[in-house]
Amino acid sequence: MKSEKDAPFKAKIIFQILLFVSVGFFYSGEVSAVNMTVPNSLIRGSAGGEAVLSVCYSSFSLDLPVIKWQLRREKSITVVQSIGTEIIGTLRPEYRDRILVFENGTLLLHNLRLSDDGKYDVEISITDDTFPGEGSITLTVDEPISRPYIDMESTSVLELSENIILNCSHDNGTRTTYRWFKGGKPQTNETRFVLSPDQKLLTIRRVLMADDDIYSCAVENPVGNMTSLPIRLTVYTDVIPRLTEHNGINAVTSLYILQQKDPSMDDSSSNSIGSPELDNPPCYTSYTSSLTPGSPACSSHKYT
Repeated sequence: MKSEKDAPFKAKIIFQILLFVSVGFFYSGEVSAVNMTVPNSLIRGSAGGEAVLSVCYSSFSLDLPVIKWQLRREKSITVVQSIGTEIIGTLRPEYRDRILVFENGTLLLHNLRLSDDGKYDVEISITDDTFPGEGSITLTVDEPISRPYIDMESTSVLELSENIILNCSHDNGTRTTYRWFKGGKPQTNETRFVLSPDQKLLTIRRVLMADDDIYSCAVENPVGNMTSLPIRLTVYTDVIPRLTEHNGINAVTSLYILQQKDPSMDDSSSNSIGSPELDNPPCYTSYTSSLTPGSPACSSHKYT
């Protein structure tokens, strides 16, 4: 009778011992799995350059690993699959001659394209291991920045009467950010200095003499930065001469010269008043200075 009563107790003890041993085996690494580590989960590359998507793994098995890299899209794209370093199957056309797989699972991409930008998933499995190792790396690919330049309507403005817009332009570069400098010091949003949301444009409202200074802009992206050549903004307090066009010829504003009238040309022998001042009234001659080679255009206006 006593042995029958002890049977359930003995069975419980045996179960607990087996459970303890199983857990011990699991934590001691006897339950095989590929352990993967990713040193850097974000890699930045330049178009035309190369990127190393580095991983490493450990396993108790001596068999070669099966390595699979995929690029996340709406439907994932298989970049490469290999056994060790030997590529399996045929690579997609866009990856031919641009792929290299290392023994530890690391992927090297040559001649980077903007379309290579994205998140890459890697899986490493070994026949003897129960669980594969998995990881992911984000790759950004950007176009290097060309030297920026400041584009503006005029480098000379009249104080108070004008607004002016400075545009930080460049021919190449992706994912760009902008900064402005006035007199070598960073320029931020102020009452009269207004930056566009992307900070590419700088607007100066109601220009003052204090705005007469050197301006430059800097452009930056994940793979580099460039600064424009400085440009001088000149502020005037007087009216700036304006160009006009007459009969297709550019000319500056007319200049009026006071001349005395030739007495021999006066056919008026009498004057009702007889004032000596009005016997030879002045004649105003308008000279328009041409900006092109040739004789200046002149016109005379006689006032009597």
